[in-house]
Amino acid sequence: DVQLQASGGGLVQAGGSLRLSCAASGFNFDDYAIGWFRQAPGKEREGIACISPIDGSTYYADSVKGRFTISSDNAKNTVYLQMNSLKPEDTAVYFCAADLLLRVGVQFLLGYGMDYWGKGTQVTVSS
Repeated sequence: DVQLQASGGGLVQAGGSLRLSCAASGFNFDDYAIGWFRQAPGKEREGIACISPIDGSTYYADSVKGRFTISSDNAKNTVYLQMNSLKPEDTAVYFCAADLLLRVGVQFLLGYGMDYWGKGTQVTVSS
């Protein structure tokens, strides 16, 4: 079975850091682009970062550029999202997704037609 399991969320004060993990299984990790999305209550889903594990290329939304870093550990089939300088507006459910055909870039962050979606992990940033 295909699984994308996000973990690492929690409650943190503004200015703090968290590292999220997305553990993938059931598909060939190296062939896919994998990214992070988030959705806050009452807001639309937002794609924030994506990576191609096979070559390490990355792409970020402007809202997180310079604060968040996406990386992958191909031996562990895991993608990470290091989140620094967190703001209350970063509060959301964060989840990961993978796609075979889409490459890293703005199209991926639109999130349409993804092959696989994982369940989310809650991130709450207090002011």
